[in-house]
Amino acid sequence: MFFNTKKYTEIAEKNRKRNLSKDPSMFNMVSLAILATIGPTRFFLRLHKRKIEDKSKIERKKGEFIQEPVIYFHGFRGGDYTTNVMIKQALKEKKNSNYLKVTADLWGNFKLEGTWTGDQNPIVQVVFRQRIVGVYAIDYYLRLILPFLAKRYHFTHYSAIAHSLACPCIIRTEMRKAHKTNFPHLNKCALIAGPFDGVTYMGDIPNVNGFNKKGRPTMINLHYCYFLFRRKRFNPNISVLNIYGNVLDNTNSDKFISVTSAKSIRYVLAPLVKSYHEVEIRGEKYAEHSWMHDNPFVIDIVNKFINFKI
Repeated sequence: MFFNTKKYTEIAEKNRKRNLSKDPSMFNMVSLAILATIGPTRFFLRLHKRKIEDKSKIERKKGEFIQEPVIYFHGFRGGDYTTNVMIKQALKEKKNSNYLKVTADLWGNFKLEGTWTGDQNPIVQVVFRQRIVGVYAIDYYLRLILPFLAKRYHFTHYSAIAHSLACPCIIRTEMRKAHKTNFPHLNKCALIAGPFDGVTYMGDIPNVNGFNKKGRPTMINLHYCYFLFRRKRFNPNISVLNIYGNVLDNTNSDKFISVTSAKSIRYVLAPLVKSYHEVEIRGEKYAEHSWMHDNPFVIDIVNKFINFKI
């Protein structure tokens, strides 16, 4: 009846190819995540002098247009491998093999690799160096990374493709920064396997929660309350795609996120936004939480939704 962290680790990292020894130590990841989670202790993180390791290139713009990057975010225990397959397919769509990889840590350091392309939709892959992080720490990451990129590459709006725990954080950040003119804002967001009202066996027991007649979850947690209280801050010009999984076992989940939790964001956003689309992926072979980001069908839907400009 409890969230199986060992099982999640095994499944989440089954396709991981890079050497885990390159990760920060567990003590580093957990301790910095705690500092980033608790508001007053973030002060200690900001005392660190920011370092930027820049190995990237910037292409000249290929016309008179405003650039709008497409930024890929991973979630808890994720990494570059989470979004590699999605990015590979997006590059084929664009007929351009170049993209920018941004690795950030909670000290505020950045490593830039690859190329900021000169087309309308540069692709950016974001990697969290301390990757064992919760909602509040990912929120903190986004408030570091997004304005840094916007100032450096001169954009005001972006499209987000997020997996797992990054999904609610993208929504939370947009709501929190709604009135900040110097902060980049969403145009489109594709949410894949997002936990908006709890994680299975962590505040969300399978087949217990449901929806009332109006479509609101009957049981809501504090994070969902945040969405409800701030939903009018969410820009109505944003388009939203929500993709979730159901492996069709007795949990009605993707093994880690229940269908109810994943669909619950509909009640918050659908009445407000420019467009809201929802897709359920079914079957153990296709809908498992850590396979969804590599599922060709999911990737095809996301790419059509983003509609890359060459």
